[in-house]
Amino acid sequence: MRVLLADDSELIRKRLENIVCAYKQVDLVGSYGNGSAALKALKTLKPDLAILDIQMPGYTGIEVLHEIRKENKTMKIAILTLYSNGFYRSISFKEGADYFFSKADDFQNIPIVIEELLSNEKKEKRASTKKKPDNIPLTKQK
Repeated sequence: MRVLLADDSELIRKRLENIVCAYKQVDLVGSYGNGSAALKALKTLKPDLAILDIQMPGYTGIEVLHEIRKENKTMKIAILTLYSNGFYRSISFKEGADYFFSKADDFQNIPIVIEELLSNEKKEKRASTKKKPDNIPLTKQK
């Protein structure tokens, strides 16, 4: 799974990088300190998961989310913020966020989401590799 991070706090980015890099099945494809760089990278790198802060220079996380959802409906996007009130939660989900985390209360839930996504990815790979038996005729024999 490919993950991209965007937060203007270097401390938060480093903490997120440590969480993400703890999984050998996860590739950290980028870590950005502003929304403009994150948006550009998201469009070119197309990660499986993006974790975005709401308040960043350039574009906010919600603006980045809005722009990405115009082109990509399947990328998983998590909003991570200190502004965890109902307004930001509501607008994040309205714009297409898959997850919403408070920096103060929900950091421990980020690994849970990563593990869930890795598990789903593993299930999808298993399902796509199942072969149909070769001895089943395509048409009914008489």
